[in-house]
Amino acid sequence: MSLPAPPGDRLPDGSAVRLAPGVQWRDGGTALLGGSPARLLRLAPAARELLAGDRLVVTDGRSAALAARLLDAGVADPEVRPVPRPDVTVVVPVRDRTDGLARLLAALRADPGTAGRPVVVVDDGSAEPSGVVAAAGDARVVRHDTARGPAAARNAGLRAAGTPLVAFVDSDCVPEPGWLAVLAGHLADPRLALVAPRITALDPAREGTALEPAQPGWVARYEALTSALDMGPAAARVAPGTAVSYVPSAALLARRAALGTGFDEGMPVAEDVDLVWRLTGAGWRVRYEPAARVAHDHRVALGDWLRRRAFYGTGAALLAQRHGPLVAPLVISPWSLAAWALPVLGGRLGVVGAVGVLGRASVLLAQRVAAPGQRPPIGWAATLVVRGTASSGRALARTVTRHHWPLALAAAVVSRRARWTVAAVAAGDAVLAWWPHRREIDLAAFAAGRRLEDLGYGAGLWAGALRARSVRALLPAAPEPVGPPPPRLRATARQRWGELRRRRNAVAPCSLLTRVLRT
Repeated sequence: MSLPAPPGDRLPDGSAVRLAPGVQWRDGGTALLGGSPARLLRLAPAARELLAGDRLVVTDGRSAALAARLLDAGVADPEVRPVPRPDVTVVVPVRDRTDGLARLLAALRADPGTAGRPVVVVDDGSAEPSGVVAAAGDARVVRHDTARGPAAARNAGLRAAGTPLVAFVDSDCVPEPGWLAVLAGHLADPRLALVAPRITALDPAREGTALEPAQPGWVARYEALTSALDMGPAAARVAPGTAVSYVPSAALLARRAALGTGFDEGMPVAEDVDLVWRLTGAGWRVRYEPAARVAHDHRVALGDWLRRRAFYGTGAALLAQRHGPLVAPLVISPWSLAAWALPVLGGRLGVVGAVGVLGRASVLLAQRVAAPGQRPPIGWAATLVVRGTASSGRALARTVTRHHWPLALAAAVVSRRARWTVAAVAAGDAVLAWWPHRREIDLAAFAAGRRLEDLGYGAGLWAGALRARSVRALLPAAPEPVGPPPPRLRATARQRWGELRRRRNAVAPCSLLTRVLRT
């Protein structure tokens, strides 16, 4: 499904960006280190003059170009000015959930930012359509006689909207006041297609809740802390391969002109991930804004919760058909993979080999990022390599317990060593993930939730792969090489071997990329 190209308009004068938390100045203020994946950005002299501190205000074409590059590199976030009354249509897809619909519409009417704005309720084949009409009140209702799925329901609302902005909100959500004003501020960027709020757990004791409050339990506590819909507390650009690779469609604000025909109706699940990746692939920007919050009525009954996790897992095969390696469960450099595989397979000699691999990776990284005329920063590079390898190790462990647990289980059945390794990985993964939440939930409940969630998602992942008769969603991938793609290999065998060596070394440890920013 093709999408329109973004406009060539630059960021408007008066807009501003600020360096993202964690971004560091390097080499005497001539380079920036940060972003996701981590990269070193060398600033040309003209860029250094424009970016004197951690904030850049757009005043002309040069500053607009630099601000855009900082945003696209993920090292800066936009400063957002809320729009109190955006020109927006709210689209609510619903099927049978009339109590939730009434609760959502009451919240929208009570919010000054959405009160009085057009609302389109799309009834996707409810068994009792009269109940949806009654709950919708004065909102416009579009009806599907048979259920066609959430993507088709949202697209029907998109076609019915007559405003430049469209907000999609699921009927099991309750937005907090002012959420839309904050999101609408991002649309000052003419290349921004989509922005999403933070999705949090709905408080069952919240006033105005029309549904019976859910019984508190360990599933509810675990889901409130680790929901797949919650992208975390930090603002971010959204793109595949970054810390926030997608945003859920539970609540979104979109530029209608950017969406084309909208969601892919052939995808019963993961249609939101597909849309985000198609938008970023077409050159649009997508943002995640946690300052805007929307509460979601999570499924906390154990059976419903596990079935939902398995359902999410089936979407990976559909994404692999459309986006190939972007859906890889693990992205790891050959350096990191070797550093972890050698100790596991080679014992003490393997540990020595792993140290050698990390040392070599540190030297190569230091040489790559060294400023002209300066000594390679070996110590600094070694720190990054160790951190990156540790992060890769956690990601590798996650695939063992989540994406590839059927293979891990099979290995554990036939090998005592594999059995102990898998048990240690499962326990270590649970403890490390629990530690930031240790004051909010006990380890036993968290570990149970972690392992059951992974079992459910992995089961869905493998079921989807079997249904699609493809293993693409199960295969790992390597990071993109640093620098331009290599030329076509059409020389002698010796030249080809040299080119292969250069390509191997181009995959930087820790996925650290190097770029030069010019204006």
